[in-house]
Amino acid sequence: MSEEVTMTDVSHDEGAAMKAETFLPDDYRPAEDEPFMNDRQIEYFSRKLYNWREELLEGSRDTIEGLQESTRNIPDVADRASEETDRALELRTRDRQRKLVAKIDAALRRIEEGEYGYCEVTGEPISLKRLDARPIATMSLEAQERHERREKVHRDD
Repeated sequence: MSEEVTMTDVSHDEGAAMKAETFLPDDYRPAEDEPFMNDRQIEYFSRKLYNWREELLEGSRDTIEGLQESTRNIPDVADRASEETDRALELRTRDRQRKLVAKIDAALRRIEEGEYGYCEVTGEPISLKRLDARPIATMSLEAQERHERREKVHRDD
């Protein structure tokens, strides 16, 4: 039984070493003339998603600290109303960002599962320009436009 664990550990370590070997220059940008979702592109989008996620979480921590510090009794009704409006806006923004973190997590799962970069509707590759602009995209531009047109038609009814 210990041999199995050793074999598993060795294969896991080799996988970790292979992943660590993916060299990515600071100025790297995915290009259309390289194989789609090769190791460098996967590493590029993984880093982009992880950095974005960390940035959002850091902002959330700052907001929570700020809200805890700014809890005070403001005697002027207009000032208090203004403060409450600011807090509500900040909380709405953070809620949107919380949902965005969930989408980033879903994109990172798709990377792990080898499904990242492919349209969930057509199965075709999503353009690199679209993924670079919106790394959480799950549909190609054409599929997204069709989806939005259908949504608009149903919303107008």
